[in-house]
Amino acid sequence: MVSDWDSVPLSELTATPVTYGIVQPGRHTPGGIPMLRVNNFQQNSLSLSEVLCVSPLVESKYGRTRLQEGDVLLTIVGSVGQVAIVPKHLAGWNIARAIALIRLAKPEYSRWIAFVLRSPSIQHQLGVAANTTVQTTINLKDLRDLRVPLPPKNVRDGICQILGALDDRIDNLRQTNATLEAIAQALFKSWFVDFDPVHAKAEGREPEGMDAATAALFPSEFEDSELGLIPKGWRAGGSDELLEIVGGGTPKTSVDEYWGGDIPWFSVVDAPASGQVFTLDTAKKITALGLANCSAKLLPPTTTIISARGTVGKVAMAGVPMAMNQSCYALRPRVEGGEAFIYFSTLRFVEQLQQIAHGAVFDTVTRDSFKRIMTCLPPEQTIVSFGLMANPLLERIRTNGLQAASLAALRDTLLPRLISGRLRLTEAEAVIEDLFA
Repeated sequence: MVSDWDSVPLSELTATPVTYGIVQPGRHTPGGIPMLRVNNFQQNSLSLSEVLCVSPLVESKYGRTRLQEGDVLLTIVGSVGQVAIVPKHLAGWNIARAIALIRLAKPEYSRWIAFVLRSPSIQHQLGVAANTTVQTTINLKDLRDLRVPLPPKNVRDGICQILGALDDRIDNLRQTNATLEAIAQALFKSWFVDFDPVHAKAEGREPEGMDAATAALFPSEFEDSELGLIPKGWRAGGSDELLEIVGGGTPKTSVDEYWGGDIPWFSVVDAPASGQVFTLDTAKKITALGLANCSAKLLPPTTTIISARGTVGKVAMAGVPMAMNQSCYALRPRVEGGEAFIYFSTLRFVEQLQQIAHGAVFDTVTRDSFKRIMTCLPPEQTIVSFGLMANPLLERIRTNGLQAASLAALRDTLLPRLISGRLRLTEAEAVIEDLFA
């Protein structure tokens, strides 16, 4: 049990002193050395959608934090306490000042230390020790001196195997979702951006990957429009013709009965990372009474949401019924079955919406902004046909996301009890065996 476990300062387990990364990376350098920042940490894993590359000259001064497989990373400035283990394919990258590098003396320690750092008790210790004068910061000395439990190797291995199995299943679901999203995104681009089926028919070829009925929806020639050449029979128009815009609202914060319920209440902080599509939970929740006493509406799953004030252009799909604040718009398709079409269309509109919003005292997208964005409007049946192919892909993403969230909740329940020794390995193993049976 935990009373029999040793505990040692973290510094006794490291091969090199715990340190932080590049202090002044400068601007993005195409072809430079990739550098991980706090924004690349997503739920204790790494997202590589927005990676800054730094000059090799700058990076060469920080060889001490050049990444190796198995290094443990911890965010120590701003959004502190997020943990990740460096995979093999990121060896040679570097890290920013806001991230600490923990290089363990023995590779077998990596996963154990990562789980220990994620445990509530250690997270609490780090939070108590953090300097919050300007921006929350974990001091390196406090991190080096942090005492971590060190049970016998067989116990460590057993705990890591249990928690690791859950992490691996969650990662597999996320990777599957990334593939599904890429397939749907590629299909949208082929049909509605590159017009591949039209080009194929214009050249006397059969469009790839579709049956005759679907191919018949596309013309075999183009015509001029204010957008340039578009498929014949399609037309140019405002993006507002494709969608219904719904506003949000906020219950009075002074009324306690309106808050802390079970209705997710979306704000920009709840937007998923790039490519993750769905928001399944929110930081704040409201009650049915709160919903009834504000202008927000309950949005059905697969509703597209876009942030419209301040941080403009964050896009999400509602994964469960939810409401949203007044700084967002919900976008519903005017064509039944057009949910996937609206989501991917909105992603394409983001840059234009940001340009329209930029320049005001407070960046804002209005309903009129959507009228100003001209786009190619396909026939309704083409949108419906796309939905028949893409909507099931999004539903699989949503289902996988819900399963991953359930597994994460189980992992987060088991983690502190296992790390503290309050839950026996045999008990946890039984739970996992039942789950994966």
